[in-house]
Amino acid sequence: MFERFTKDARDVVKGAVEQAEGAGAGRVGAEHLLLALLDREGSRASFALSALGAGERRESVRTALGEARRRAGLTQAETDALAGIGIDVSEIVARVEEVHGTGAMSGDRKGPGRRSGHRPFDRAAKDVLTGALRAATALRDRRIGDEHLLLALTTRPGVPAEVLADHGVTYESVTRVLYGEGEAKAG
Repeated sequence: MFERFTKDARDVVKGAVEQAEGAGAGRVGAEHLLLALLDREGSRASFALSALGAGERRESVRTALGEARRRAGLTQAETDALAGIGIDVSEIVARVEEVHGTGAMSGDRKGPGRRSGHRPFDRAAKDVLTGALRAATALRDRRIGDEHLLLALTTRPGVPAEVLADHGVTYESVTRVLYGEGEAKAG
C-alpha cells in the first residue's frame, strides 16, 4: 500500500513516527498522525486545515490531544458518559498523577527500558492508513495523499476525529474544501 502514498503522505507517516518518539510513546497512534499533519505546509491537507480555520488553531488542537492523552485516551464523549454514571475522570486523573506524576495515565512516559528505534503502529493508526486507501478509492484517486489521511482521521471514531470536529474539521467540510460542494473528484 505504501507504494501508492504520495511524498506528502509518506512525510506525514514519518512525522507521526517522530511525534511518537518525541512523546516517548511505544507505538505510533492516530493522534501522532494528526500531529504530523498539523506540522505540514504546502500540501493538500494543510490547505484544507487552513481553509477550515484549524491552521490558526494548531495549538488548541495540540492542547485538546494532550488533555485526552492525560485521560488515558478517553474522548470527551466517553468522559461525559462516565460522568453520567458518577465517575469523575478528572478526579481519577488528578489522584493518579498525585501519586505517580503528571502524565502517568498517558502511556507516553519514558522509562529506563525505552529505546529509540522502530515504533509499531497501533490499531487506530493502522485503521487510519486503511481508511486513507478507502478514501482515495472512493474519490477515484490513484495515489494516497495526506488529504486522504486527513479524511480517514475524520471518519474513525476516537479522540482525533472528536478534536478535529470540535475545530470545524469533518469529513464533509474537508471534501467540500478539496473537491467542491458535495461532489467527488472525477478520475
